[in-house]
Amino acid sequence: MQNKIIETCDQICSMLLEKNAKYGNSALDPVRVFSKASTTEQLLVRIDDKLSRIKTTGMEAPDEDTLNDLIGYLILLKISTETQAKNKRLLDNTNTDYKQRI
Repeated sequence: MQNKIIETCDQICSMLLEKNAKYGNSALDPVRVFSKASTTEQLLVRIDDKLSRIKTTGMEAPDEDTLNDLIGYLILLKISTETQAKNKRLLDNTNTDYKQRI
């Protein structure tokens, strides 16, 4: 079972890296031509779309690409939220340092 978990995670990792090479970092750094929503909000919309597709088609025979995409978007959402939290901490520290100097 552990080997199957490793194999499946490796497949998702490979898919994410291939899509990142093909499309650039569009999921975490979108072009924002039309949508001005945050990166996290855009990922949530994509996740909603994948869940809607699963709801519509059912789980008896889910499209493997849909499941892989959903897992990939959840990983990207985790990265996005962690990045936002880190940036907020940095900003808070910068503001605190600035206020202490005044």
